[in-house]
Amino acid sequence: MTSTALIVGDLQTGIVDNYPFAAGVLPVMEKVVPAARAAGIPVIFIRFGLRASGLDVAAGNQVISTLHGAGTLFHEESPETLVHRHLEPLPGEAVVLKRRASAFAATDLDLILRAQRIDSIVLTGVATGAMVAATFFDAADRDYRVTVLSDGCADGEADVHDFLVGRVFPARGAEVLTSHEWMARL
Repeated sequence: MTSTALIVGDLQTGIVDNYPFAAGVLPVMEKVVPAARAAGIPVIFIRFGLRASGLDVAAGNQVISTLHGAGTLFHEESPETLVHRHLEPLPGEAVVLKRRASAFAATDLDLILRAQRIDSIVLTGVATGAMVAATFFDAADRDYRVTVLSDGCADGEADVHDFLVGRVFPARGAEVLTSHEWMARL
């Protein structure tokens, strides 16, 4: 028997409010999240944040160093790293703090999923070429079945998004659906 969870990655205030490609996903997710809840599917929110002190920023990691240097936008205690108010988690829903691209990297996401006997995830969020791709490959390595909602994720580079959802994810075993296709199955 398959048990499914919806993963909502990095749709946090600072990202959605400052990156137009991310804001474009919000209307889709405002329908997907309630549909999942109504179907009894657990919703797990992923947020990205780094320590303001920089203790988790390796000097050689240019991407993480750049994000850390963007002011408080990605500092874990900043309100900008909270899940966007239009998708606010309900009491009891998991919110996982991550410090790297994959939602599994050094987090308790795998523990939460396995404790609930979840073996299938529906992956959404931003950016497709970062959080979504990293989490997809990590989930596949952990033997989760993965569905990616093509309109439930986005990337600042549309061609990267299109290549991943159109070619890479399906070729690597993911089912890629639109939000409408997925919600019609609930």
